[in-house]
Amino acid sequence: MSGSAHHVQRMAAASRQRTGRCAAEGSTAERRASVRRAVTLSVTALASVAVLASAGIGLSQAGSAPHAQALSHAGASSKARAARLSKPAGAPRTAAKPGATAKPGAATLSLTAAERRSCPKAAAACADLATHVTWLQSRGKVTFGPVRMQPGPPGTPNATPRGTFHVQWKAGADYISDEYNEAMPWATFFAPGGIAFHGGSLTKASHGCVHLTVANAHYFHNHLPIGAEVVVF
Repeated sequence: MSGSAHHVQRMAAASRQRTGRCAAEGSTAERRASVRRAVTLSVTALASVAVLASAGIGLSQAGSAPHAQALSHAGASSKARAARLSKPAGAPRTAAKPGATAKPGAATLSLTAAERRSCPKAAAACADLATHVTWLQSRGKVTFGPVRMQPGPPGTPNATPRGTFHVQWKAGADYISDEYNEAMPWATFFAPGGIAFHGGSLTKASHGCVHLTVANAHYFHNHLPIGAEVVVF
């Protein structure tokens, strides 16, 4: 082989070596580029996950706030209902004023036209011995009653006297009759012989007085001043 041939062979071998090195270098560069791309994608993915997670937490907190408010309102409503239920039915809205005198009860009876005619407007109290009712009035207008009462038995010495009288004096809650040794709570004396409105039996005839319930006797006592006109018919 001539020198030219050997030179050509050496050049070809050198060219193959350079090509191999270039190929190897190219392959290494591609692998490095691939690794860089993979790392970049991984970082991007992790960042996206973090952003989504953060957004999810924000949404969760935003959604939980109305829910918490709803639970709070529900709790307040439950407490209000419990308070209403714990309140007894018929309980007064406001407390009674100390010292106030309430009427013993609402009137359940009514006056007849004859009773109204028999009780003059000037009278502060009237009593009907036939129907066993009595009431208070002012200028002819009923202010209390009519209520049940029990007089003395008619046609006997203990019969309650008829006529127009005036309140003479009043006793307290613990007054005792000297003549009969019987209690006469809240006695309001208006006729001769110790005749009075006072607390007593509504089923047993009196000794001439006008028996009332103790509560009604107390009311008459408090609302009939000395000198007030009383008419018994």
